[in-house]
Amino acid sequence: MAKDTITKTLTVAALLCIVCSVLVSTAAVKLKPLQERNKALSTKKNILQAAGLMEEGKDIDQLFSKIQLKIVDLASGEFDDNINAEKYNQRVAVKDPARSIQIPGDQDVAKIKRRALKAPVFLVREGGKLQTIILPIHGKGLWSTMYAFLALEGDANTVKGYTFYDHGETPGLGGEVDNTLWKQQWVGKKIFDKDWNLAVEILKGKVNRQKPEAIHQADGLSGATLTTVGVNNLMHYWLSENGFGKFLARIRNQGGGNG
Repeated sequence: MAKDTITKTLTVAALLCIVCSVLVSTAAVKLKPLQERNKALSTKKNILQAAGLMEEGKDIDQLFSKIQLKIVDLASGEFDDNINAEKYNQRVAVKDPARSIQIPGDQDVAKIKRRALKAPVFLVREGGKLQTIILPIHGKGLWSTMYAFLALEGDANTVKGYTFYDHGETPGLGGEVDNTLWKQQWVGKKIFDKDWNLAVEILKGKVNRQKPEAIHQADGLSGATLTTVGVNNLMHYWLSENGFGKFLARIRNQGGGNG
C-alpha cells in the first residue's frame, strides 16, 4: 500500500509551516533591538549631516553628544520640559487625537492632514551661544510622505544644511532630493526676507543668481515637478506660524535662544 497519503502530505506541510513561523518569529524578536539601534543611529547620522557635524570614521553617538534635544509646543513656540524628549515620538503622537490636531484644508499645504501639538528640535550651542537649529519637517511628494531635517544657523534664518532621510520618490527624478549637489545649493540661503516674511521658494527651473531674490530661492528638481512642489509646500508649512514659525520668532527675539 502507498505510504504517501493526502493526510500525511498536509501534516508535513503544516509542521514545516509551523517550524518556519517559529524560526522567523524568533529571529524577528531577537533582531528587533539591533534594528531599533540601527534606526536610531541612522536618524542621528542624518541630523549630524544636516548640521554639518558628521565626520566619517568618528563615533556617531560621540558626535551627537554635542546636540541638545528639546520639545517645542508649536502653538506657543515655547519649550515644553514636562515631556521626556528622549522617549517622545512625533509620528506616534500625530495618530493620537489628544496629542495632535486636524489641519484645516486651506492651511494644509503640506498635505499631511494632522499635526502633532509638540515637535522635537535639535540644538547646537558653543560657549552658551546657539549655533545651529535642526528642525524635523515632512510633507507629501508625488508618491510618498517625505521626511527631512532642515538645519538653520543661530539667526533662525540662514540655511546650514538640508537632508531628506525617508521618502519613496522616483529614483533619478523626485528621488534627487537625496542628491548631494541639490542639497549643497541650500547652504547660505535665507528663509525669511528683511521684514521676516517667509520668502523661501523652490523654482520649477534654475535660479537666476544675478537677481536679489536668489538668496531665498533653490533650483527645482529636473523632471519632477510634483516632488518639487511638494518640497516647496512642506517648507512653507513647517516654517510658517502653523509649524515652527513661532518658535523661530522666539529664538530671534531672544537673540539666539538662550532658553
